[in-house]
Amino acid sequence: MSNISTTLTEMLEIEHPILLAPMGSAAGGRLAAAVTHAGGLGLIGSGYANVDAIKREFAEAGNARVGIGMILWALDKNPGALDVALASHPPVVMLSFGDPSPYAGAIHDAGSLLICQVQSLSQARQAADAGADIIIAQGRDAGGHSGTMRGTMGLVPAVSDAVAPIPVVAAGGIADGRGLAAAITLGASGVLMGTRFTAATESLWNDALKTRVIAAGGDDTEQTRVFDIVRGTPWPEIYPGRVVKNDFFKEWHGREEELTAAQDTVGERYSGTSPEDVSIRAVWTGEGVDLVRGVMSAADIVEQTVDQAVEALEQGVRQSQRKTP
Repeated sequence: MSNISTTLTEMLEIEHPILLAPMGSAAGGRLAAAVTHAGGLGLIGSGYANVDAIKREFAEAGNARVGIGMILWALDKNPGALDVALASHPPVVMLSFGDPSPYAGAIHDAGSLLICQVQSLSQARQAADAGADIIIAQGRDAGGHSGTMRGTMGLVPAVSDAVAPIPVVAAGGIADGRGLAAAITLGASGVLMGTRFTAATESLWNDALKTRVIAAGGDDTEQTRVFDIVRGTPWPEIYPGRVVKNDFFKEWHGREEELTAAQDTVGERYSGTSPEDVSIRAVWTGEGVDLVRGVMSAADIVEQTVDQAVEALEQGVRQSQRKTP
């Protein structure tokens, strides 16, 4: 198997510069452990600072060296969830969608590295000032929740320049080795991948969700707030979620005020639908979904991604050499 060494791999003491996005619905302890065992670093999704989920998924990861990701606006409502997470001695804690400053000290005191995910330059500078050890630049291409303003291609080099020498990780629309190679070329030290791993064998997603992802394309996705409204999850409006458009999306997208007014009745019907009903249920998916064409083990995903990235980087070098007079 090929290998790519970067500042990220050295800092995290991992073999490959690939991090598992801590997706609350998909990234359980089993998937996180599988990514770690494959040479990357798995991050458990904590849900909405759900203490029971944190304990359960760390237990599911066994002795694997895995980190955890936490949503800041949810953590602000339940700060004790961080203590529960730190009790498992994660090598890293990733914070997203809010101000990381109040939690940086406790994370570092526990011996964990602080990873901050950002969607703008101002957020990147805030994360750097808060003491972030690693910064993830997430473009609007990402599946699930992200910002609305900037794409990954332009955001990554801008953040890399702004916060150097802090290592930057690229996120959003990256689902194969070409994306990893591109991220490194743009100045990143690695990638955070989510959508590709939703269709991993070890993912928490059911077969219906995985099948829908495999069949979808990037043109089928769009950012929306309707699934947050119907589920009663108070996401800030600046962080919509990218999904595969389905019947529920088509019925309510653009009618957010009406859906909010009808949330009690519509929400009850939504929660009563089968988790496998992808015509109704949210399928959180990034623009890189075109590249997901089968269920694979996490180990195979990591290996294929790294091998393809090395090939792409070497091909770029050969082409550059041919053009040199």
